[in-house]
Amino acid sequence: MRRIVGVSARGTAVTTLLLAGAVYLAAEARQAMTRHYSQPDLQPTSGAAQQSGQKPQAMRAPKSDEQAAEQQAAQFPVEKLARFSANDPHTRQIVISIPDRQLALLEDGELIKVYTVAVGASETPSPEGDFTIVNHAVDPTYRHEGMKITPGKDNPLGTRWMGLSLKGYGIHGTNVQSSIGKATSHGCFRMRKKDVEELYSKVRIGDKVSVRGERDELTDGLFHKEELLASSH
Repeated sequence: MRRIVGVSARGTAVTTLLLAGAVYLAAEARQAMTRHYSQPDLQPTSGAAQQSGQKPQAMRAPKSDEQAAEQQAAQFPVEKLARFSANDPHTRQIVISIPDRQLALLEDGELIKVYTVAVGASETPSPEGDFTIVNHAVDPTYRHEGMKITPGKDNPLGTRWMGLSLKGYGIHGTNVQSSIGKATSHGCFRMRKKDVEELYSKVRIGDKVSVRGERDELTDGLFHKEELLASSH
């Protein structure tokens, strides 16, 4: 009788240990899955990927409406230069400093006004170089993949568009005024509503646009004139 009782006790102890181990392993597995799926910007990894040792791929943030709108607006038809350049005795130039996030309008070599702009984000930088304004649009309607946004406060392009000769880039308004002065666009140059409307009224198709990626003598003279004068004394 003792032997039977003894064997039963040992069996019960073993069973208890096995059940405790199973519960522990299950809890560990749940915690591991929770940690895996709670990691930011990671997609669940398939079994095949786990077996092959592949790392989970980071999820890419979807393109914003404004970024898509910038690309779409670049498709506006190019207008004839003669429409604006005929009988125009003035020469205008726009100079944009990416590091300063500022835009200067010059007419006949004289500085007219300086505006603060938003420039391209680090992953979608603004282009450097010399370009030309090739198209204009007042209150552009935004269309993308079956979606249509008419002119108004929700339009990602704002109230004005000035397309550059480099396809996909331009100077335009925005429905996110807080982005002005920051590096946050898809590469285009965003302006406040009143600023972009004022600039639009002054420039013409065919005007030159110089985008500087680094500060130089020209940008120092336009955007840091007071600092240069102060340092010279």
